[in-house]
Amino acid sequence: MARACSICGKVSMGGFNPQSSGMNRVRAHRRYQPNLQVTTMPAKNGGTEKVLACTRCRRTLTKNAR
Repeated sequence: MARACSICGKVSMGGFNPQSSGMNRVRAHRRYQPNLQVTTMPAKNGGTEKVLACTRCRRTLTKNAR
């Protein structure tokens, strides 16, 4: 399974290494990973389940719980 947020679907993103830019004409590729954390969410059957969620979604979940 790919590392993706189970709520919003955020996945890894490709880009270039910032140290390789400037006078260097060869840009080194790198991969930006989302900050995924294990979070417990209420399941449909009334229990809880552990899911991988990005920190932005975790923050929104705690804001809605208040």
